[in-house]
Amino acid sequence: MSEQNYELIIEPTRGWFHIPWRDLMHYRDLLMILVRRDFISQYKQTILGPLWFIIQPLLTTLVFTVIFGQIARLGTDGVPPALFYLCGMVPWNYFSGCLTGTGAAFTTNAHLFSKVYFPRLIIPLSIVVSKFMALLVQLGLLIVFWIYFNGFTPAGAQLELGWRILWIPLILLQTAAVGLGTGLCLAALTAKYRDFTVLSGFLVQLWLYATPVIYTYSAIPEKWRIWVALNPMSGVVEMFKWSILEVGTPDAKLIGFSVTGTLVLLVVGLGFFTKVEKTVVDTI
Repeated sequence: MSEQNYELIIEPTRGWFHIPWRDLMHYRDLLMILVRRDFISQYKQTILGPLWFIIQPLLTTLVFTVIFGQIARLGTDGVPPALFYLCGMVPWNYFSGCLTGTGAAFTTNAHLFSKVYFPRLIIPLSIVVSKFMALLVQLGLLIVFWIYFNGFTPAGAQLELGWRILWIPLILLQTAAVGLGTGLCLAALTAKYRDFTVLSGFLVQLWLYATPVIYTYSAIPEKWRIWVALNPMSGVVEMFKWSILEVGTPDAKLIGFSVTGTLVLLVVGLGFFTKVEKTVVDTI
């Protein structure tokens, strides 16, 4: 197509759920550029670089093993504590990374929004994809732990992989959806109220302890399980542990609440984001 015949028409969006699917496909090259930018810039001027993707979960697992495994003596259903906590932290780290990164999408990319047009949803999607790269590294670390405990410790008799691992892609997809939906809501709020920039870290900390990452779902008293089940990440983490460690039995109510909550968060997040993006340049 010649330059004289090329024409780009930018029209105002209408409604709360206008998702520019055609534009997202047209700007897929930009998506990959932003993914590369986010992945490289995170540890660009650090000494250890991408090794932090491994060091962070290792240190967290060590602290959890000492405090909750040795001091508090929380049960892990017979699974070695280090493997139990690392297995819970892998999906949780992906979720928290998507949430905090997407939540700051407007404020950290204000210089791009004010200079050039592109579908704003590209930014949150690029964050979700770039965090997935870190997830793959941590999954590799989890596999190394699993092989060690399976082959060189007495706990290996309990660790068996089966058809359950086929659920992992769907579980990770749901994890991305929860992080994206919650992050989009947070991004819309942060664009107008900067207090949520500070509150996001506090929210993630509280959410961690409301999710069965450091404890088992079966250890929760029956009267409190309904409240834990309302947390979409409870079903995600519990299913992930079951898929790899066969810890516990999937609860239909827990899974139902988790999937429903995920869909609600994603729809509400997309609605808020598409509503706020129309005037975000005037407020950030």
